[in-house]
Amino acid sequence: MKLEMTELGPMKRALKIEVPADEVNLRFVRAYSELNRQVHIPGFRAGKAPLQLLEKRYAKTVEEDVIRSLVPDYYDRAIRQAGIVPVLVEIPPLERVKVKRDAPFSFTATVEIKPTIELRDYKAPNPISLKQDHRTVTDEQVEKAIEVLREQMAQLHPAPAGTALSEGDYAVLNVEGTLDGSPLDGTTKEGHLHKMGSHASVLGVDIETHLVGKKDGETITVPQAYPPTHPDARVAGKTVTFRCTIQSVKQKQLPALDDEFAKDCGPYESLQEIRDKLRTEMERALKKDMEDSYKDTILKRLAETHHFELPGTLVERELSAMVRQQLQSRQRKSDDNLDTSPVASRTDDITKLQDEYRPEAERRVKVGLILEALASKEGITVTNEDLDHEIARLAAEVKLSVDEVRRMIQAGGQDTLDDLQARILADKALDFVYRHAMIQG
Repeated sequence: MKLEMTELGPMKRALKIEVPADEVNLRFVRAYSELNRQVHIPGFRAGKAPLQLLEKRYAKTVEEDVIRSLVPDYYDRAIRQAGIVPVLVEIPPLERVKVKRDAPFSFTATVEIKPTIELRDYKAPNPISLKQDHRTVTDEQVEKAIEVLREQMAQLHPAPAGTALSEGDYAVLNVEGTLDGSPLDGTTKEGHLHKMGSHASVLGVDIETHLVGKKDGETITVPQAYPPTHPDARVAGKTVTFRCTIQSVKQKQLPALDDEFAKDCGPYESLQEIRDKLRTEMERALKKDMEDSYKDTILKRLAETHHFELPGTLVERELSAMVRQQLQSRQRKSDDNLDTSPVASRTDDITKLQDEYRPEAERRVKVGLILEALASKEGITVTNEDLDHEIARLAAEVKLSVDEVRRMIQAGGQDTLDDLQARILADKALDFVYRHAMIQG
C-alpha cells in the first residue's frame, strides 16, 4: 500500500491511498467466486458458470463489491500507518471511484483529526496548586438536619374550627374544571393536599392567592384563560373555570425532640445516636463536595494552561447533545400540567440555546481531550473491573438492576459503550491529577 498524507489545515488531513494491483486482482477473484456460488444461471450447475459470462452480466456489481471491500480495509490500515486519530471521515461516494483489474486502485479520504497536545504542569515537579478548603461540619448544621428529620416526622392534625388559611397551613381540596358549564376531562382532583406558602400550582393554575383567608367548607372559583396556540385543542383560545372546595384545614404538629423521637426515626436508641449518625453522613458528603470543588479547579487550570485548536466536529456533537437535553427537559416540565406558554416558544429558540451553550461545549471538549492525552501518557486504561464498578454505580443511581443497565448499554451499541469508557477514562485521569496536586494550607 502506498500512502500520501497532505495537511489541509491544523485539524484536517487528506490521505491518498493506493492499493497494489495484486491485491485488487485477489479481491476480484474472491468476488467472482462468491458470486458464482450465489447466482443461478440456466444451463450451468451452481458454481460452474464461466467467468466470461459472469463478467458480462455482473461486471458493475462485482466492481462495486470490490470497492466496498477495499475502501474500509485500506482506510483502517492507512489510519494506523499515519498514526492519527480521526474524528470525522469523508470518503468519496462509490460511484465516483473506479476500480479495474491488473491496475492499482486509488482513493482519497479526508479526515478531521484530534490535536496533538503538549501536556504541562499536572504533576511533580510542577503540580497544580490548590487552596485548601477549610469547611467543616458545624453543630448548627447538625441541628438543622435534626429539624429536617423532625419536619419529616411531623403529623397533620385538624386545625381549630374557623381557622382561616394562612402560610404554613394545609388545605385539603376538591378541584374540578369546567368548560362552557360542562366538566372537562383531566381537570379533576379529590382530596388534594396543598401547603399554603408553597405557591405550587394545581393543574397548572395558581390557586393560592384565592385561598388565603378562606375557611373549611368554603368554595372558590378561578377562571383560567388559555392562548389560541395552546397544544390542547379543547382549551385553546378558551377559558376554563376551576372550582375548588376546601374539604378541611390542617396544621402540622412537630414531635418532641427526645429519645422516643429517635426510636421513631429508625434503629436508634437515643437522640445523640442520631446526631452522631448525621454528623458522619454530613462529613462524608462534605468531603465529596470538597473533592469535587478541587477537581473543578483542576479542570479550570488545565483548560487555562493548554492552548490548541478544537476539532469542530466534536464541539458540534457536544453542543447538539446539550441543546437536545435542555429541550427534552423543558418538554417534560410542560407535559406535567396544562402549560399556558405557546408551543413555539419551547421549540424556536434552538439558535439561542446554541449560542448560550457553545462556550461550555467547547470547554467540555477541551478538557476531555486534555484528560485523554494525559491518560495516554500515563498509561491509564479502563479495565473490566472499572466497567463493572461504573455499571453498578449507575444501577444504584437509577434504581435498576445491574443486568438491566447492562442490557441498556448493549442496546445502545458500540457508541454507547465507547462513551461510557471515555467517561471512566476521563474520571481516572482527573483522579490522577488530583492525587498529584499540592493542597496549600
